[in-house]
Amino acid sequence: MDDSSDATTTVGEAVVAAMAETGIDAAFGIPGKQTLPLNEAMAGNDIRYVVARHETAVSHQAWGYAETTGRPAATVVIPGPGDLNAANGLKNAYNDCTPLLHVAVETAPEVRGGDGIHETPPEVYDELVKANYTVESPASAAAVVTEAVEEATTHPKGPVRVGIPKTFLGQAVASVDAGEARTTGPKRPAPDALARARDLLSDATRPAILAGGGVRASDAAASLETLAAHLNAPVVTTYKGKGTLAEDHPLSAGVLCGGTSPEVAAVLEDADALLAVGTDFDAVATGEWGYDLPDRLVHVTYHASDIGTGYDPAVGVLADADATLRALHDSLPAGDGDGKTRAREARTADRARLDALLGEHDGQLTSVEALRAVHEVIPREATVAVDAGGFRIWALVSFPAYGPRRYVNPGSWATMGTGLPSAIGAKVADPDREVVALTGDGGLMMCLHELHTLAAEELDVTVVVFRNDDYAIISEEATRSYGLEAVAYGWGETPVEFTALAESMGVAGYRAGSPEEIADTVAKARASDGPSLVEVRTDPTEPQASEWMRR
Repeated sequence: MDDSSDATTTVGEAVVAAMAETGIDAAFGIPGKQTLPLNEAMAGNDIRYVVARHETAVSHQAWGYAETTGRPAATVVIPGPGDLNAANGLKNAYNDCTPLLHVAVETAPEVRGGDGIHETPPEVYDELVKANYTVESPASAAAVVTEAVEEATTHPKGPVRVGIPKTFLGQAVASVDAGEARTTGPKRPAPDALARARDLLSDATRPAILAGGGVRASDAAASLETLAAHLNAPVVTTYKGKGTLAEDHPLSAGVLCGGTSPEVAAVLEDADALLAVGTDFDAVATGEWGYDLPDRLVHVTYHASDIGTGYDPAVGVLADADATLRALHDSLPAGDGDGKTRAREARTADRARLDALLGEHDGQLTSVEALRAVHEVIPREATVAVDAGGFRIWALVSFPAYGPRRYVNPGSWATMGTGLPSAIGAKVADPDREVVALTGDGGLMMCLHELHTLAAEELDVTVVVFRNDDYAIISEEATRSYGLEAVAYGWGETPVEFTALAESMGVAGYRAGSPEEIADTVAKARASDGPSLVEVRTDPTEPQASEWMRR
């Protein structure tokens, strides 16, 4: 009889087997000589390996996968340049509490410190990820991967890096049961903190709720809606909380972001009690803590360091968003205030500001009109991945979202070049769901190469690029605050034809001008087989949302 204890496998095979056993079914990367043992093993373990065109995209692709599913994907990169190229997306995922497994091939131990090829000290990544492991022995590699997935998926979630020396991957080791990754259950609110929160909120006549990305991370959207309706409290979301309450819900009041209007801000500032759940009150969302929030503030977060950052709460609750929302619902009396009226007034004021931008502006479309035309023909259940930059702020305030994992945009890291890669990750995660990427031309230029990934991987994603031939948010500030000429950082004299570039990479290209053309062309692109790009021209001198919405 065979003795299973004598069975051997390579470290690379054991690592990939551990990835598969923990539920990872997709990995993003660019193969290098150092990663080939892992690539070979992935081919036999039903893990889809998506080959990107630059490592800056791989971590954003995995981020898009995890943002839309709540499950981690993996990234696999070579040492040094590959690892550091992916660091941008790792920091993005870290700020957003998004679970990723980042597998980085490391310099061999015997060469470490000798400036070997691509060598970067492992500790460089300590501040970019939730946890950073270096595998110290071949036999431990699979167990470290299992532990890393457990760490990544335990609240507060985040990216975890595992560095594996390249000389380990081909070594034979005894078959080891790496164990099953287990996640710690949601942290329930402490009874005394819950009681104090209940006492503070129970007699409020004008309560309000601020919902952040933690609501999405803990799958608490249903609990948020239930509590908001129970209290009749208007809900403002952060940019990471956008969509956690459908934005056609009567209690949806708007988004706290760079384009927040005075009326939306008043929903929070004029409340007699505010429940802030799943947010860290970061400087980006709050305008560097420029809002005058109520003293009767209940702050629910997983991070102890968040409590007192920017705002001192009357009650701080270190607990899971879903568990806390459920507990508050069970212990608070129903509200009979004017929450729907306050939310409607904020929405009406925002709508009036946006309506003023309809029609041509200096002979060209505004982003608001173009976005409305696109929104008209995108199904409610579609996943929409939105890039950063000035374009993102217009989308935050004018493009409604209807589900917690149907709207993907970067958090406080606010890095550009994420829209297309995150759409790729979302489509890999759920091939049957329609995925649309919305991006400005500045953001797309930072990840243009991933159009080729769309074609090579046969991913049916519709990309809509809003082209103004300018880094408009920068040019506007340069003109307004520094007296530089208009469109100071534009490139209109050397224009980019995105349709031609898309077609050269195997992606169908379309152009659209008027709102009617945009709606018809986006609908046509959606109905076509395979990936497509729709180029829409907008005005580079249009107002920026950060100025217009605050008037």
